[in-house]
Amino acid sequence: MTTPPPALDPERFRRLGHALVDLVTDYLAGLPARPVFRPMRPAERATLLQEALGEAGASPEAIVERFSTAVLPHAMGNGHPRFFGWVNSAPAPIGVLADFLAAAMDPSCAGGDHAAIYVERAAIRWLMELIGFPTDGSMGLLTSGGSEANLLGLAAARQRAADRDGWSVRREGLQRARPPLVLYASEQGHSCIQKAAELMGLGAEAVRGVPVDARFRMDVSRLPAAIAADRAAGLRPFCVAASAGTVGTGAIDPLDAIADVCAAEGLWLHVDGAYGALGAARADLRPRYTGLARADSVALDPHKWLGVPIECGAVLVRDGRLLRETFSLVPAYLRTEPDRGFGGLPWFSEYGVQQTRGFRALKLWMTLQHLGRAGVSELVGRHAALAECLAGLVDAAADLERLAPVELSIVCFRYAPARLRGADERLDALNKRVMEEIQAGGAAFLTQTTLAGRFALRACVLHYATTEADVAALVDAVTRTGARLLVEG
Repeated sequence: MTTPPPALDPERFRRLGHALVDLVTDYLAGLPARPVFRPMRPAERATLLQEALGEAGASPEAIVERFSTAVLPHAMGNGHPRFFGWVNSAPAPIGVLADFLAAAMDPSCAGGDHAAIYVERAAIRWLMELIGFPTDGSMGLLTSGGSEANLLGLAAARQRAADRDGWSVRREGLQRARPPLVLYASEQGHSCIQKAAELMGLGAEAVRGVPVDARFRMDVSRLPAAIAADRAAGLRPFCVAASAGTVGTGAIDPLDAIADVCAAEGLWLHVDGAYGALGAARADLRPRYTGLARADSVALDPHKWLGVPIECGAVLVRDGRLLRETFSLVPAYLRTEPDRGFGGLPWFSEYGVQQTRGFRALKLWMTLQHLGRAGVSELVGRHAALAECLAGLVDAAADLERLAPVELSIVCFRYAPARLRGADERLDALNKRVMEEIQAGGAAFLTQTTLAGRFALRACVLHYATTEADVAALVDAVTRTGARLLVEG
C-alpha cells in the first residue's frame, strides 16, 4: 500500500536520498566543464511560469526527474569557478549537507532549550572572534542576509538615540514633532542602507551621502561639517553607516577615523561588512580594518565570503541589552535569563524581527568547523591574491584599463582600446555590450558598477575553486569580445 503524501516510507526515502546525493555530486563535479550561465529559452520560462498544479499528487521520483531536467540546468551560475558576478559565492559542500540535516530536524530557532539555539550562539561568537569584535556583553543573531542585518543594526542605533533624548520610539513612533533623525553613509554604500531608513520611517532623505576619496572610501574630513550643518538646521544626527568592503570596489572606509568622529559627536557607528568584514580574519589584511572593533554594530554575510549556502547573514551588536530592548515584546518579569528556570538562554526572537526562525546556524557551524581559523584566513587570502593577479593582467593588457584600486577581491576595469580613450560615452556603451555578450556566451560571467559616472566591468573573486587560469580566461574573454564588437561597430 502506497504511503499518502507528505509521508514517505523509510526505504523509499532512503532510495530518494541516495539518488539526490548522486545527482548533486555529479552536478557539482561537472560544473567546470559546463557553460557558466545558460540563458533560458522563452518556452522554458513559460513552462515553469504557467505550469498548472495537478489534481492528483505526482510521485517523488517524477518530481525529482522534473527538477533535474527543468530547474537544475538553469542555475544562476555562481557554482562555476569562472563566475565573477555580484557578490555570490559557490556553496561550501559541507554547507549543502548541513542544509539537508537542518531541514530534517526543522526546529524553530526563536528560542528554547534545544541544541539549535546553542549552535547559533557558538557560531555567532566564532564570527565575533574571527573579525575581532568584542564578545563581552555583545549579542548577535543570524539573519536572511545583509539587508536584514543592516536594518537591525540601524534600528538599535535609532533606539539608542531616542533613549538618550528621553522618549520611546517604540511607543510613540515618529509621528510627533521631534527633530528628524539623519544618518551618514558613503556615496559608495549599499542601497540597503537607504532601504533600512525607509523601512524605519526615516525616509530616504534622512541618509546623507558622504563623498568618497580617490580610493572610493568615505572622505571622513567631510563628516564633522555635515553633522554640524544638520544640527544647525534643527536635525538630529544619530549614526554613521560605514563600509568594510563596498560591493562596488571592495573599498574599506577609514573605520578608526570614523569611530573618532562618532565618539566626539555622540553618534552610533554601524559597519556594513556584509561582503568584506570577514577579511579581518586574515592577519595581513587586518590593519585595513583598524577601528572595526570600536563599532556599535556590524553586519556581515557568511553566505558571501565563507560560501555558506544562502540564506545566512548576521548582525553583531556591542550592547546586547540595547538590542533586546529594541525588539523584545516580552515583559521583563517573564524574560528568560541565563541559568534561571526552564528555557535556556534569552530567546533570539527578542533580538530581531522574526519569531519563527530556521536552523541557519547549522550550515555556518559546520562550515566554520570544516575551515577552522586557518582555513578562513587561507580562503580570504587566496581570493585576494587572485584579485591582485587579475589586476596585474588588466594592467599589462594594452586594451584594458583598471578603474579602481584593489582592496579585497573585487577588480573594476573596462575594455578601452587606444582609439577610444577619452570617448567615455562610447566606452560605456561598448563595455555594456561586452558584459552582456560574455554573460550570454557562457565562457565566464561578470557584472558592472558605476565609478565616477562611468560604466565599469566588475569581477568579484569568491569561488573556493577559482584558479589563475580562470582569471586569465576572464581577461581573454573580455579582450576577444571587445575587439570583435569594436570591429562590428
